[in-house]
Amino acid sequence: MTLYFLTMVLFVMGLYCLVAKKNIIKKIIGIVIIEYSINLFLILVGWRKGGIAPILMKGMDQKELVEHSVDPLPQALVLTSIVIGLGVLALMVSICLRLYEKYKTFDMSKINRLKG
Repeated sequence: MTLYFLTMVLFVMGLYCLVAKKNIIKKIIGIVIIEYSINLFLILVGWRKGGIAPILMKGMDQKELVEHSVDPLPQALVLTSIVIGLGVLALMVSICLRLYEKYKTFDMSKINRLKG
């Protein structure tokens, strides 16, 4: 239960960075923290105390494997999420660099004031 609470704290911390900060780089870091907290939550959903990897070994029948292994679906979802998150992060950084080239600042309040 404590791990779920800490995941929620991590999510709220990323949400605070996203909402309260004016620097674009800090907003990107907030989005990444939110993504990591969601990935951690998904892994915790599939975790089982004393669980083993979902690999069928010699001398183990399928019933024993199902009873003792962790759920592999959240692991696959998190791997996919990591790859997609890396692509989105690269896109956000490239857009941020283009904004800096045009406006010479990372501050959102100054960018909003500049038109053109």
